[in-house]
Amino acid sequence: MTTLSLLPIFLVGLLGGVHCVGMCGGIVSAFSVATPRQRLFPVLIAPQSRRFSLIAEASPRVLAFNAGRIGSYMLAGALAGLLGSVPALLHLVALQTAAYWLANLMLVALGLTLMNVWHGLRRVEAIAQVGWRHVQPLMRRLLPVTHLWQAMALGGLWGWVPCGMVYSVLMTALLTGSAPQGAMIMLAFGLGTLPLLFILGVLGTSVQAFLQKTPVRRLAGLLVLMFGLLGLFRAATGLSHDWLDAVCLTPAASR
Repeated sequence: MTTLSLLPIFLVGLLGGVHCVGMCGGIVSAFSVATPRQRLFPVLIAPQSRRFSLIAEASPRVLAFNAGRIGSYMLAGALAGLLGSVPALLHLVALQTAAYWLANLMLVALGLTLMNVWHGLRRVEAIAQVGWRHVQPLMRRLLPVTHLWQAMALGGLWGWVPCGMVYSVLMTALLTGSAPQGAMIMLAFGLGTLPLLFILGVLGTSVQAFLQKTPVRRLAGLLVLMFGLLGLFRAATGLSHDWLDAVCLTPAASR
């Protein structure tokens, strides 16, 4: 697996971060303020002299949240890659092809959802809410956050909340047929989602409001939609070119 093959995965995470903010913004917000010492949301309205210190205090905890979340993604990716290494699955071309189509169709659905054109992923979002309610009791035991290990554990639980975007990338991890490569796929995706979720965790709801504006969602959705459509075009035509590898979800095992 080359570095280039991870670029589209990273970009999907980066652009799809707008979706993460909309879906998980409440979770991030709850984590960010769940400390006995401070609330983070006043950062933007705090005196200029206090803003840097508030951000500096918040950053380690927010990074720990996200480290736990990305660690969960990597574990899921490793499990998916391991499943894909089962000989009966690895050599079943029809199954691989179907999974590749499904991964790109889910990207198309994500792009349309971001653009507010079609909301077929709402069913997955509903499942996510059910999953979140089941995970909440475990998370409450870790609150309030007084140590970084608690923040990391909370992030690790958060990473298992169902999400259609995560599933689309897990399909690619499955097709690697390798646990290490599956973990790398999900690491690249998780790092792509990190910038927006980190900013949200530090600066709070004002950033969330900006990222949910129609022009921002449409631009991100259009780019994600293009990734999915190019992947479907490649699946339909069997084309394999370096420029398509750079912008399409591409199983490392197919290289």
